[in-house]
This record gives sequence, structure tokens and C-alpha cells, in this order.
Amino acid sequence: MPEKYIREESMIRGPKFVVRLRSHTVFENSAIKLFCSVEGYPTPHVKWFKDDVILDISSGKYFVESSAGFHALTILKCATDDTAMYTAVASNLHGQASSQASIIVKRAKEEEKFTPYTWMPYQFAILPEIKYTKINITFTETFDVTFGKEGDKATLTCKMTINPNLANLQPEALWYRDEHLLKESKWVKMESGEGVAKLSLTQLAKDDEGLYTLRMVTKGGDAVHRAYVYVDDGPPPVPQAPGAPMDIKIHDANRDYVIVSWKPPNTTTEGPIIGYFVDRCEVGTENWVQCNDSPAKICKYPVQGLFEGHSYYFRVRAVNSRGIGKPSRMSEPIAALDPTEFERLHATKLGGRLDVVTYYDDLEAEGKAPGPPSKVCASETDRTYVVLSWVPPVYHSKAPMWYYIEKLQVGAGSWQRVNTKVPIRSPRYAVFDLLEGKDYLFRVVSANMYGISDPSEPTNTITTLQLKGVPSAPGQVVATRETDTSVLIQWAPPKDPNNLIGYYIDSCVKGSKDWTSANHKPHKQTRFVVHGLTTGETYVFRVQAINELGLSEESQESAPLSVRAALKLPSSPYDISLLYCDGESMVLNWKQPIHSGGAEVTDYYIDKCNVAKKTWKEVNIPPIKERLHKVGGLTAGSVYQFRVCGANLVGLGDASTPSSPFKCEAWTMPEPGPAYDLTFTEVRDDSLVVEWKAPVYNGAGAITGYFIEKSKKGSDTWSKVNESSVNHCYLKVKGLETGASYVFRVRAENAKGIGMASTPSDPVCVKVLPGTQEIKCGVNEESGDIYLSFESCQMMERSQFVWKKSYQEITDFSKGIVVKTSGSHSTLLFKNPDKEDLGTFSVSVTHTDGVSASYNISAGELEKMLALSYDIRNPIIPLKTELGYKILERGRMRFWLQAEGISSSVTYKFFANNKELVNCEQTKMSHDAATGIIEMVMDHFTEDSEGTFTVQIQDGRAKAQSSLVLIGDAFKAALAEADYQRREYIRVKEGTALIMLM
Repeated sequence: MPEKYIREESMIRGPKFVVRLRSHTVFENSAIKLFCSVEGYPTPHVKWFKDDVILDISSGKYFVESSAGFHALTILKCATDDTAMYTAVASNLHGQASSQASIIVKRAKEEEKFTPYTWMPYQFAILPEIKYTKINITFTETFDVTFGKEGDKATLTCKMTINPNLANLQPEALWYRDEHLLKESKWVKMESGEGVAKLSLTQLAKDDEGLYTLRMVTKGGDAVHRAYVYVDDGPPPVPQAPGAPMDIKIHDANRDYVIVSWKPPNTTTEGPIIGYFVDRCEVGTENWVQCNDSPAKICKYPVQGLFEGHSYYFRVRAVNSRGIGKPSRMSEPIAALDPTEFERLHATKLGGRLDVVTYYDDLEAEGKAPGPPSKVCASETDRTYVVLSWVPPVYHSKAPMWYYIEKLQVGAGSWQRVNTKVPIRSPRYAVFDLLEGKDYLFRVVSANMYGISDPSEPTNTITTLQLKGVPSAPGQVVATRETDTSVLIQWAPPKDPNNLIGYYIDSCVKGSKDWTSANHKPHKQTRFVVHGLTTGETYVFRVQAINELGLSEESQESAPLSVRAALKLPSSPYDISLLYCDGESMVLNWKQPIHSGGAEVTDYYIDKCNVAKKTWKEVNIPPIKERLHKVGGLTAGSVYQFRVCGANLVGLGDASTPSSPFKCEAWTMPEPGPAYDLTFTEVRDDSLVVEWKAPVYNGAGAITGYFIEKSKKGSDTWSKVNESSVNHCYLKVKGLETGASYVFRVRAENAKGIGMASTPSDPVCVKVLPGTQEIKCGVNEESGDIYLSFESCQMMERSQFVWKKSYQEITDFSKGIVVKTSGSHSTLLFKNPDKEDLGTFSVSVTHTDGVSASYNISAGELEKMLALSYDIRNPIIPLKTELGYKILERGRMRFWLQAEGISSSVTYKFFANNKELVNCEQTKMSHDAATGIIEMVMDHFTEDSEGTFTVQIQDGRAKAQSSLVLIGDAFKAALAEADYQRREYIRVKEGTALIMLM
């Protein structure tokens, strides 16, 4: 007995389920118990999972038992959300095994859910159910196009108002990616409630790229918002290795094999893909095992050799000449089980609300040898394998039944048994290792312990697929404008698609060779919106088709397209105000459309309506260019309304809402009329500058100043900004609350009093625009020009820089002011600055979100900059020594000086008594850039040489000058020394000649 015990213990090592989990169907609020029996040595440890997520036993909802190989999971009170697939994973030192079962929780019937009503001391009447036919949902904040990178986290959020907002009628938030409904998972988290819907992508992979749609579903309809999410490749493990494959799926899972498929990554910048490696990992472990020794050439691979009842994850890695890329996101777990197992289940009602599921085979009495299967056919055919399925024979024996597959290559031999060592339990099997493009016949034999059946009828001829190659290149690519940062791309599909998976789109700045992938996940349709482009830049595009074998050739490039918003009609003008009336005419002003439609609003048209006659008539046939117009031909005492339309290149936009009724009567009040055209610049976190235009009607005297009033958005309370009036049409308002929104209005003042208020401005949020820079003032180091420089943090194609002095646009450039603009940078240059250039200079950038700044040049600062400018414009070459002389042999005179430093391109001139000397044998000039010495050697120094010697030097823009005065005694001494040296030279020379003759 001890020997037998040791022998048996040594045989049982890896975990094995003796009794597997069984599926159950129960009603809610019932108890349910799953149990199984596991053997193994050492004793396996069992973990429980719900939909592949480990159960939290500490929650108190679940109770786990484990004793002598018996394991059980009890749910004390089932709810509908307990409907799931439950897995028991047993593991020890030698391996792992798993068993799965489903629990379906049904809702109790209405009569079962009824609870008798208990009277309470204070009884409230039961109100009838309130039914609303429609719930209105308005999005107040939405997610935009999102860009991320593999491994990052992304959150998509929508805020909304719900009307009516009832606790028992909350809308349902449904999230879709490329029209596929998303569910909660390890990678996707969802939150909804209190007017917010949020989707969190916990760890981005290229599988997450796509068009995300939020549908807020109500009984009366739904509200929809959508935007694209782009996921760029993360850093590869090896430089220029391919990106991660994506969209990994498991097909035809069986007891001992699965078929894995995926989509290839884009290879815009990497080399072509050689193949793929498929890895598997058993659930509950972290050990990834490579399934194929050599790279798979196509995006589908059969993985064999799995253990029945075990669950696995799968992933794929792409390979190119540089190395192996990052793995794909791992698949959902899949169990190696008989796919027909549930078809053979039998539900037995035990009474009450509990169903117990057993197999039909377990209920039948013993039988005899099985009959042959029928209807054998190929459910899937590929290059090297065929998936067969058949109808099992009618079988009533308790003895296990299995199948053998036989194949015949047409014209090449006899029937061969495929699975001689591995009996097949399910009526479905994949036959591998077939030849491409060959014809085969298959038949199936059933067997049990009592015998083998006759073969089934053979299948029809089944031909394996052949490798046809990658698809041909897509056709013509057409790019059209969409927004100021996106372009719509459309193309013709390839003529030879070859099992097309999708397309990759690439973009490139015109003239550049740096192609960028626009999508990192194959796109299925023949149109795609490329986001994230630079406004005003010109791009070209190309498209590649993709199938299981790889990428096609690139399509021809599209025509170049400059990125800017597609032109549309402008929105309507608004806030029509009356600035003056003389009894026969009215002066009107209005605010320009909020949306220009992508082109300048250049024309306006006005309609008028006599309220008594209720008929609208055109005021102007030729368009009005300004937002100020005098409407004549009115009847005194009548009441009129007006409306205005704006027009751009596309056409005429919608008309504004009618103005307030204006009575046509002459203004006689002594106070001024309203100011108009309030605008804002230099918006910062606690201040802004308000600008306006002076009233058309001054009243009984000249305007002496202005008062500005402010009010918080939504409030009816106005307060003065300035206690004393300002005599110009601008004011910097300080001390505002950061992030708060304000409206402003202006009142003009004359000697008679303060006039009527202007039309309130649009609300402005006191918050600095991200990236805002201030004006820089300085002196150009090369030209010496004083400048004001500004870099805009926003630029549109139609954006322009507007420079102002004291908030009046600079239009007179005759006094030496020059504006130079390049891209997002603009500079105001002062060629000849003086005291008139003191004061405040400002700049604003049109067609932006209010980019602007100002700078005040003070008298002291201007004085310092003028001194620096003079030094730059008039640079001096520093001298080590001034011009001097030295008498050489033969009586020659050397004039020289030494500079601190000169370049090889230095130029210089020598003068004698203001007469320029020529570089020749008599006056030989030279310089040495290394030492900084400049010299002139005068061959004949005579009595006529008396006077002043001067040298002028120029090196670039730097200059220097030095003079030497040789007159009187100094000249006589120098001349005498020169004569002596000349005579001495002649004497020595003649003596030498005489000695040679002797």
C-alpha cells in the first residue's frame, strides 16, 4: 500500500478538474452555489474570477469553501448584474487548469416582486406616474479631437443640461467606437450622472483609435456628440522596429486549438514587415510563451497544443529587419473547450427557482457503437488549413464518443487519418498543414469503446486558398478643406482589393519628404478626416491599402492643399443700436457677425419696417462697407424697426433679429448720445483695455470725457470703473476677478452732464490667453534701429498685425516708422526716433481670440536707447597705439599703428596734408590681421613731406582714424635723421663697391 500510494502521488502533478463547474439559471434574490472538484500534487490552490476579473471575496457578497479538493463559490443573494461567466482557476507548481460556467439571473415576475403595502401613521397619497414625452439634453461642454500616445491615459468628457431633470428618468449614456458599442473592461471605464458623462481609456493602445460617439438616450430621442481619438506609436523596443499589431481576435476556439487573427501596423517610417510572432499566456500566470518558431507571413495563425479546460490570453508582435516591435494589446481570455458543449446541456427543474444543468449523455442509458456522422462540410477555408464541421450521429450511450478525420488529396493518393493520437470530442475540427491551392476531400468516423462507425459521406471538393499578394494601390486621392486644422481626404478603392482590411493615410508638408501617418489603425471607408494640421500650411496626401499580407504601394499624391476652414455663410449681425435721430433720418450701428464663415464680412444690407404698416423694405441697394449707416427718408413721428444681413465671398447670411422699435423724432437733449463699438484688448488675469468710438451726437457742447461702467455677467448691478472722466477713447481697467465674466458700457460727458449709456458690450472673461507674450523693446545690434517686437501665440491665414499709438492705428509711415512682419512675428522699427515717439504703443492680431499687448516708451528709456543706437551705428575700432613713425635704412620713413583687432577684409587710407596717397613703390601700404598692425613705408622723405599724416580705417561698419603732425623742429629732426641714414647707406654701399674693384 505505501508503494502504491507513492506511485500514484508521483503520477498526479498538474491540476486536473475531476468535477467541472456546471452552468445555472436562477431568479434574482435567490442563492446559488457553484462547486467543482480538483486533484493534483501538491494540492492546487483555486482562485475565482467573474468575467475574467478576480472576485473580491472581502466584499461579503461571495462565500468561498475549500476542503480536500472540493471547492465551492456561493452567492447569497443574486442580482441581475451577477449574470456572467465564472471561472475557477486551479494552479500549483506544475501547471494550471481552469473550468468555466455561466450564471444567468432572471428578473422575478411582477407578481413575485409585489410587496404588500403596510399602513404607516402618516400616509402619503400614491401619485400617478408622470410621463414625459421628451427630455431635452443640451451639451454645454464636449470633448474635442484627442491626440495620445501608446501607454498614455485619455479621458473624454461631456457636460450637459437635462430638462426636465428627474431622478427616475435619467438618460442612458452609450459610448461607441467606430459604431461598435463599448463595454466596461480593464481598458475602458465609464461614469455617468449629475449632468456629466465620462469615458476613461486607462492605457491607450492603437486599438483605441477611432471615432468615439456619445449617445445620451431618452424615451423621446437622443443627443449625440462625436470626435476622433488618435493614438500614436509609443517608443519601440528597438529603433525603427515596427509598431504594435492591433484588433487581435480569436476564432474557432476548440478543446486543443484556437485560430488567432489581427491587423498589421502601419509602416510609414519603418521598414517592411517580415512576419509576426504569436504569444500565449495561461490565465492566472504571467508567463508568455512564443507559439511559432518562424514568423507567420499573414495576419492569421492557428495555435495548437492547448490544454483542454485551460484559459489563455494571446498577443502578437511584428518583425522587420530592425527587430521585433511592441506586442499588441492582449486578447480577451479564451478557454480551450468544446464549442458544442452548451448544445449538449440539459436543464433540469428541481423546483422553486433553481435550474441544474447536466449533459444529455449523462442522462442516457448505455448503448452500442455509434453511427456515422453526416453533413460534413468546411465552415472556413484558408491557405494551409480547413475548419470542418458535421452533424453528430444519434447517440444514446453513456460511453464517451470521439471522432477521427480522414483526408484525401485529389489525384495524389489514398485516404489518410489526420488525428491518430488525439481523439476529437466535438463535431468541429481544424485540419492543418495542408498545401496551398490543392483539392481535398474529407470524411469523418465516429467511435466509442464498443467500436467504430462507417465513414461519413465525403465532402465536396475543397480547394485551399492561394497567396494572391497585397492589394493594388488606391486610386486618385482628393483633399478638400474642412476646418482650419483638418482636411477631408477621399479616394478610389483599389482595382484588385484582395481581401481588403482597410487603409492608412499619410500626410506631408509640401516640399518636405517627412511623411506622417494620419491614422494608426486601418480605416475601412474611402473617406477620412485628417486632424491636427497646421493652419495655413500646404500639405499633400497619399493612401495605402492593407490586407492580411501587408501594405499596397502608395497611391499617387493628392494635389497640394492649404489648410484653412471651408468657406461658409456668415452668421447674422446683432445688437442694432440707434446713435442719432434728426427727425428725418436715423444713424444706426450694429455688431459684426460672431462667425464670419471663414472669409471677411465685407458687405451689409439693411431692411426697415414701419411698425404701423408691418412691411419690410430694403434700405440700400449698393452694399454698406462699414457698420455705421444713416438711414434717410423716414417719416417724423413714425416707429421703425431694422434688421441687417452680412455678406462674404460665399453669399448673404441670415438676417439679424429685428431691432427694438425706434421712434423717429429729433434728439434735442443737451447731453451726448451713446458711444459705440466697444472692444477689448490686452485681456489678462486681472485687467483689460476697453476701447470705443466717440458718439455721433455730442449734445449741446463738446465732449469733455468718458465714464466706464462694469457689471458681472448675469447681474443687473452696474458700478463705475473711473471716478474722474478720461478724455480719450480707451481705458485700462484693473482689479478684476480672474476667471469672471464682465460686461461694460460707456457714457460720454459734456458741460451739460453725462449722456446715455452705450449698448452693453459682449461678455468678456478675464483670463489671459494661454501662451500670450508681451511686447519686447530694444535696439537692433546690427542696424542700431530701436524696435518693438511681438510674437503672436495664435495665427490664422487671414490674421494681420495692427499697430497703434495711443490706441489709434498707425497709418502715417513718412516719419521713419517701418513695420516688418514674418509669420507670427511682427516688429515696429523707429528709423529716426525722437520725443514724438514717447507714449503707449499697442498691437493686436486680427482673427484670433484677442491676441494683443502694449508697451509704454518713457523719456528716460528712449534716451538710453538713443545712446546705444548711436554706438551701434557708429562703431569705433579700438587702437593699441596711435599713428607713429620710424626711420628705416636708406632714409625711408615707416608710418604705423596697431589696432586691438582687425579682420582680413579691413580697408584703410593714408593721407598727407589731406591728400590721399596711393599704394605704390614710393608709398607701400600693408597690414597684418594677426597683430592688428597697419603701416605705410614712404621711400622718399623730403622737405616737401612736412605736414600732417593721417590714416583712416574701416572694418565692416567699425571705423577709426589717427593723425601724426610733423612740423617745425619735430619735422626737421626727422628729416635730418632720414638724410643721415640715406647718406650712410650710400657711403657704405660705395665703400663696398670700391673694395670689390680692388
